[in-house]
Amino acid sequence: MELLCLGLNHRTAPVEVRERFAIGTTKLGASSCELVGMTGVAEALVISTCNRTEFYLVAIDTRVAFASLESHLAEQTKLDGRATPHFYRMEKTHAARHLCRVVSGLDSMMLGETEIFGQVKVAYQAALEAGATSTVLNRVFQRAFGVGKKVRSETSIQEGSTSVGNVAVDLAEKIFGHLKNSEVMILGAGEMSRITAQSLVSRGARSIFVSNRSYDRAVELATDMGGTAVRFDDWQSVLKRVDIVISSTGAPHTIVQRADVEKARRARKYRPLFFIDIAVPRDIDPAVGEIEEVYLYDIDTLEQLAAEARTRRQKQIEECERIIDAELEKLRLPGT
Repeated sequence: MELLCLGLNHRTAPVEVRERFAIGTTKLGASSCELVGMTGVAEALVISTCNRTEFYLVAIDTRVAFASLESHLAEQTKLDGRATPHFYRMEKTHAARHLCRVVSGLDSMMLGETEIFGQVKVAYQAALEAGATSTVLNRVFQRAFGVGKKVRSETSIQEGSTSVGNVAVDLAEKIFGHLKNSEVMILGAGEMSRITAQSLVSRGARSIFVSNRSYDRAVELATDMGGTAVRFDDWQSVLKRVDIVISSTGAPHTIVQRADVEKARRARKYRPLFFIDIAVPRDIDPAVGEIEEVYLYDIDTLEQLAAEARTRRQKQIEECERIIDAELEKLRLPGT
């Protein structure tokens, strides 16, 4: 008897393919039992999330099992051989290693995310209660859960933002303590401004003001963000009330001068003001950052911080892989 895994995920298949293979949580146990009914398959377990569907089998002959499973899935999805290029196929220790990486959040779209751990446990429990697992899968999955716990307790894989937008938001949280009820102004209607503003809102920012040379575009983005459009000639008047300014206008010269901020300081009662300048060329005069209660970060500084975070994250990945290797050495699988 040998362990095998057939699956597809966010890297190998677009959502329109993944959704054809999605299996509801309440059907995971029955789906696992259905696979045990295939020739030569002794155990089976199905994992299905928004980003992946994976089938773990214990079978006499992996070649026969792969062929039978793909035929079964083709019949169910009416995709025939069209889905074949999207599948990944793993056997023995490679399949167990992949499962450990999935449970540890190393194979997720958001590296280190914790939700997948619970999703796999739900899938395992469903297959176990349905009687679709036995000695091999029980050992493999219990080991994988142990690995997942160890990875999260002994490494910092979940910590550290690795994108410019998230780094900016993390900095804002450090400055203000929290972003609850903070107000944000976006200068320009670029995609990076949108993404950064959305992240700020997700962390608790209350109000969004959008100002752009094209007022129609400001209205469009403000509507999408549930915010308020401001005419470009009037953005200085909003400066007195906001806590964070994200600027990405595409202008060939700076548009926010030190005098603009100095003028608003008294009305702001000298509260902290955070500028995120993600424009190239820069939108905000560097002299703005010399004001005592003002924090100014440009795209180069943010990218440097993001790069440092990615380097730290890579070291954590290497440590996670060492933990997985050490734990897999303790797991003697049939056929290995």
